[in-house]
Amino acid sequence: MNKRIYFDDPYQVEFESEIIDRVKHNNRMALVLEQTCFYPESGGQPADKGTLNGVELIDVIEDEGRILHIVDQDMQEKKVKGKVDWKTRFDYMQQHAGQHILSQSFWELMQGKTRSFHLGQNVSTLEIDIKKISDLELEKVEEEANKVVFQNREIKTYFVDEDKIGEVPLRKPPKKSGVIRVVEVSDYDFSACGGTHPFRTGEIGLIKILKWGRIRNNLSFEFVCGSRALKDYTLKNRILLQAASRFSVGEEEVPDAIEKLFADLKSGKKQTRNILMKLSELEARDIRQNAKSGVIKKVYFGRSRDDVRHIALNIIRNPGYIVLFGLKADNIANLIMARSEDVDFDMRELIPAASQLINGKGGGRPSLVELAGDNVENLNQILAELGSEFLKS
Repeated sequence: MNKRIYFDDPYQVEFESEIIDRVKHNNRMALVLEQTCFYPESGGQPADKGTLNGVELIDVIEDEGRILHIVDQDMQEKKVKGKVDWKTRFDYMQQHAGQHILSQSFWELMQGKTRSFHLGQNVSTLEIDIKKISDLELEKVEEEANKVVFQNREIKTYFVDEDKIGEVPLRKPPKKSGVIRVVEVSDYDFSACGGTHPFRTGEIGLIKILKWGRIRNNLSFEFVCGSRALKDYTLKNRILLQAASRFSVGEEEVPDAIEKLFADLKSGKKQTRNILMKLSELEARDIRQNAKSGVIKKVYFGRSRDDVRHIALNIIRNPGYIVLFGLKADNIANLIMARSEDVDFDMRELIPAASQLINGKGGGRPSLVELAGDNVENLNQILAELGSEFLKS
């Protein structure tokens, strides 16, 4: 087995080591080292990033007790110098230690057990076996976790023999047997864990729960710690300041300003819709007055389908009309075909021919059918052919 330097010193990021084996992993070279600072993906924590002799690592995995350092080229050296990407390592240390404290906070305040943990590239997720949570309860969990962070408690790691592990008040039973590595947040949380963590809770920085949702029969919480929390706060503060500036209000007044904006938009949309409907009625009357027959064919461009449908419906409120409208919008061909109640014809009989002409599909009722397709060329000719089909029938 490799000597795992990160167990003793997660802050060490450079090392030298003999290469003790070379194996193939998914058609790539994988090096087994006598000792390593690189943490392999495990326990919800991604693998460290970094280089060996300047060559970037593709991945670091654990395979049957050995740590495999996967590279994208053949390396024949006997020794290597390794360098861990410290920025990524410390970020993972903050997130993973923050998870331990947050998990214990959920247990202390809500008796919620941690079912799973995933440390993502941008946010981390924590699955807790509770069915519901209020805003106040969530605030208390977050407050409790950050209180432990701000107390700057010591984070200790040590190994315990399997027959003695029952003496440690672990938050959850270990998944592995044999000698167990324990990560202890002093007098607060005890977890069986092989991950990397800072030496004191103050290094975790702020713990912030971003949002929550349901997963299986439990709740899933997205959270960030440390540098990620600062980045999140910076982004959201910038957005808030921009919104306050646009609304010409104080930051605390932004929610009310947004509510007012939405109310105004809703009212404005209703007024606009009423105006458009009135205009559609006037347009329908104008079309009827200028129609040379009871079969009305017209092609529209860039209008909404609702507007064109409303014009057609206003026309067929009067007796004796067949309406064949085409609409080209967003490279989609729409056909709206309708007839007055006194016209003895089922408009659905036009669907097969219309579907073929516009390369689309649709449906409707005896007095009104609508179709959409991707053949937007020659809509006037298509309407003429459909009119001929109607005359034949």
